[in-house]
Amino acid sequence: MPSLGRSTPLPAELSIPLDRASGEPLAVQIADAVRTAASTGQLRRGDRLPSTRTLATTLGVSRSVTAAAFEQLHAEGWISGRHGSGTYVTTTPPGSPVTGRHSGQSTVDTPGLIDLVPGSPLADGIDPAAWRRAWRLASDVDPLIRPIGAGLDSYRAVVAEHLLRHRGLVVGGTAVPEDAVLATRGTTAAILEICLAILKPGDLVAVEQPGYFRAVGALQAAGMRVIGVPVDEGGLRVDLVPAEVKAVYCSPAHHFPLGARMPAARRVALVERARSENWLIFEDDYDGELRYDVAPLPLLASLAPDVVVHLGTTSKIVSPTLGVGWMVAPNRVNEPVLELRERTSTAPSAAGQLVMVGLARTGDLGRHLRRLRRELAARREVVFAALTASGVQVDGDDAGAHVMVPLPSLDREERIVAAARERGLHLAGLAEYYMDAPTQHGIPVSYAGCTGAQLHTALPILCELLG
Repeated sequence: MPSLGRSTPLPAELSIPLDRASGEPLAVQIADAVRTAASTGQLRRGDRLPSTRTLATTLGVSRSVTAAAFEQLHAEGWISGRHGSGTYVTTTPPGSPVTGRHSGQSTVDTPGLIDLVPGSPLADGIDPAAWRRAWRLASDVDPLIRPIGAGLDSYRAVVAEHLLRHRGLVVGGTAVPEDAVLATRGTTAAILEICLAILKPGDLVAVEQPGYFRAVGALQAAGMRVIGVPVDEGGLRVDLVPAEVKAVYCSPAHHFPLGARMPAARRVALVERARSENWLIFEDDYDGELRYDVAPLPLLASLAPDVVVHLGTTSKIVSPTLGVGWMVAPNRVNEPVLELRERTSTAPSAAGQLVMVGLARTGDLGRHLRRLRRELAARREVVFAALTASGVQVDGDDAGAHVMVPLPSLDREERIVAAARERGLHLAGLAEYYMDAPTQHGIPVSYAGCTGAQLHTALPILCELLG
């Protein structure tokens, strides 16, 4: 296949040889050819592909064949469609420098490595046209004169609608009034604010172990004493939470990083202890929108809005570029937080809020979330199939943007992480998510923070190292 520049006419220059005598389906051959061209750099990010109808005519096949090939490539993240414009390549060759709007991702400290560490949104996940449209709408407002501590009314309304549609939380009723929603600068920033506003230095806060180390950092920065509580296949062990804690941090919808879902009985037990022992529960719903098997269980905030602070973020479903999230909390939490913001003249990013409002008003947010679920579900299926076919055990619910591969020892975990780095992969062992000595070992594998081409390159290496 000849090298294609962005100005080179397509499909005339797109040569896809088909072997009709082979047993391999024609759609698979077409997808393989485009995938290979994108992997080697013959096709580059932004190159426009022919329509399925045009390509079918050129190759002498039915349109259903080219449509099936494009559908597979789209699910794997190699291509994306832009309404009214066409279909474009969305990847760069493995090892290419990260450029453009996604250049601030976690790979910045691991140049040249394919990022498989959980915590990033889908690389190239949002449609560029929708992204630009939202920023244009965000710019079409007058500049603020003073920060708005609670967040923009329009953004809070978007959050309320989002929570209703995607998480089943009704905002505006007696249990959860409209003013229960506040904008935040993200989950860890909200945790820090709440601790400074209503807890005292030296108060004991329980966290999941293993768990989200940035939440631990926020708690410690606020002067809290932090204690790790073990996690099993049902999430946080509620029975092991010390009675003297003032707050409990957990991720019940999809534990980070083990991937467990807290069952209903354990949720009830957690809420009952919180009420009887005067705890506050931080409910981190970092990717609660991303389930692929069944609907998620109701939020803790729906079950017990009097003791739960629900925390969400745009960083995992859109981009950390926005720098905003939300919290839904009882008035006894919100009022001190707003007073703290007033004293310190701090507020969440108005620009990030306005971009989210723009995405919602055009319908792009809903389309983005549907595409996000579709593409991540397809990637998870590919990763799961490849690893299990190699004899690798894969744990975690059918949700989110990573899977968990358990290992028998810390030594093997460390050797795999080191070997992966030598082979061009950035992995993090489970030990990195422990405050104390790890009691479980393994590798959480993300399939979101890299491009489809990079994931295709990484999978054979992963299977070899983990098998």
